[in-house]
Amino acid sequence: MELRQLEYFLVVCDELHFTKAANKIGVSQPNLSLQIKALEEEMGVPLFDRIGKRIALTEAGSILLKYTRTVFQNVQNARHEIDELRHQPGGTLNVGALPSELDFRLTPMFVQFFQKYPNIRLKIVSEVDLAALVLSTEIDIGISVKPAFDARLVVRPLTREAYGVVVSNEHELAQRDSISLMELKHLPVVAYPRGLWGREAVEHQCQQHGFNLNVVVETTSNPSLFHFVRENIGVAVQTHSLVESIDHLNLRFIPIHDDAPVREMSIIYRADKYLSHAARAFIHFAEERLKEPS
Repeated sequence: MELRQLEYFLVVCDELHFTKAANKIGVSQPNLSLQIKALEEEMGVPLFDRIGKRIALTEAGSILLKYTRTVFQNVQNARHEIDELRHQPGGTLNVGALPSELDFRLTPMFVQFFQKYPNIRLKIVSEVDLAALVLSTEIDIGISVKPAFDARLVVRPLTREAYGVVVSNEHELAQRDSISLMELKHLPVVAYPRGLWGREAVEHQCQQHGFNLNVVVETTSNPSLFHFVRENIGVAVQTHSLVESIDHLNLRFIPIHDDAPVREMSIIYRADKYLSHAARAFIHFAEERLKEPS
């Protein structure tokens, strides 16, 4: 069994079409078919079902695909590690962050990280489903809401933070020390659209108490959301750390004193992917600045 044969096998799995796979690789279709046939003969079982012009993975093919992806991930890990032996610490680091966090709270941390490690080329991605980007290896590390359990992910807890109500300094509630969750029932709210984690977590907690939020404005942008709050269009339900990172909008955070929704933030990365010098440095740096003292 040769790595080239496994490379061909992976492309055929991706395309499920011999001609398209051959064009993608840059070999003739008969040559590709011969390589796959040789692989099947070595394994002793068919790897693909040929159904007219269509093909589909057999059970044996699915097993080989799982381990072949691991093989190539390990080869990539070895290349990264050897490359670090040959060069000064540096490299490229792709990090993902939630849009709500990147808008205000995390950008100063990224600036400080770059100032400390100027040889690391930093790419920052703003996205909601960071676990999917980590699993697809589009990013190396995500700073995300704690994802559902997945054995392929390492999840390093950072913070656990309760939501509160955000109002303008001129709002009638601005002098309150705390607020009940039930009081949200009668307040106009500026919120993220449905489907975003922050909105769903708050809605779920309210529904547990028998009511839905009275959302008057939906926006995906935090700067937009907080400007609506500043103009007294509605209140927002956000975390204290996010509001604390804004120093120019004259907003006030009021804790919810009963059954407040809670957000758990984590650093996530693939369990089977080699952690480069840059990745290890970033994880240590982020945990120093973001993790709650134990």
